[in-house]
Amino acid sequence: MKIAGDTVQVASITHRLEDFFREVEFDYEMVAFLLVFCLGGQGKIRLCIDRTEWDFGTSQVNILMVIACNGSRHVPLYWELLANKSGNSNTADRIALLENVVALIGVSRIGILIADREFIGQSWLKYLKNQGINFCVRVPKNHLIERLDGRKQKAEDLATQQPLCLQDCLVDGVWVNVYLKKLEDGDFLFLIGTLKEPKHLGQVYRRRWTIETVFQSFKSRGFDLESSHIKHLDRLKKLVAVVSIAFAFCVSLGIYQHEKVQKIKMKKNGYKEKSFCRVGIDLIQDLCKQPVEIFEKTLEKFLRFLIIQMIKYKRIKLINSLSST
Repeated sequence: MKIAGDTVQVASITHRLEDFFREVEFDYEMVAFLLVFCLGGQGKIRLCIDRTEWDFGTSQVNILMVIACNGSRHVPLYWELLANKSGNSNTADRIALLENVVALIGVSRIGILIADREFIGQSWLKYLKNQGINFCVRVPKNHLIERLDGRKQKAEDLATQQPLCLQDCLVDGVWVNVYLKKLEDGDFLFLIGTLKEPKHLGQVYRRRWTIETVFQSFKSRGFDLESSHIKHLDRLKKLVAVVSIAFAFCVSLGIYQHEKVQKIKMKKNGYKEKSFCRVGIDLIQDLCKQPVEIFEKTLEKFLRFLIIQMIKYKRIKLINSLSST
């Protein structure tokens, strides 16, 4: 039986949440700073750029996102809601996101950017090269490879089941190194990049899967973002910010649990049974069932861990800025 007071309370909370997403202005630079410190202050950062989309009734949501990775730590950093239904991103969209990243962490800390077949084009690739950003990008198999001697060849004419590594090739009007391999399903893994050793491109590209796991955590395997009834792009962008903070919080909590409390069990294939984000979500759910004292004590320990990490991040960032002057 429904109680009138409970119904009123739920309606009041719903109204307050609607007001929050309608009226509150977000400082996305501060959100990005909060997210990036979770990566730690040392080591090169690996960037992955990709799109995700889903249908909500007659509406289509199309999100372009850059995530940042430092070892096993990974967080969303910048994103944009594209008003083109299911269309691909364009060069201007991508450059705008990357310029935000460069302004936040600097080019010198970017180890490499990894992208799938959508993220091609001469203007885009030249921008990355001019910025000094190393990249590894998968290319559709119909793109031609021009060799130093002027020969133009197709990927399907060159690829075998053994990797083929080529240096100094012209692809999409940009000089790059090439990695080619014929896959079991008949498709081709056609990678281009600026790494000095093209043989490493295949290994690097496998790390692109990280952004897929982030999207999975945002959707059905975590925060169920697809169930949102928000259609206004500006409000949905705010919701993505809230989910991104929650995701980073859960990943940090999962790492804390793994490093300080109990190691995550490993599968036979060498992968962890659960992601750091899943461990964090499960831990929060379990803590919500515990007495208040246990919840507060655990939260206090975790917040202390986060504060220490933030202090380390700020200290290292200050040292790096002083050494560069």
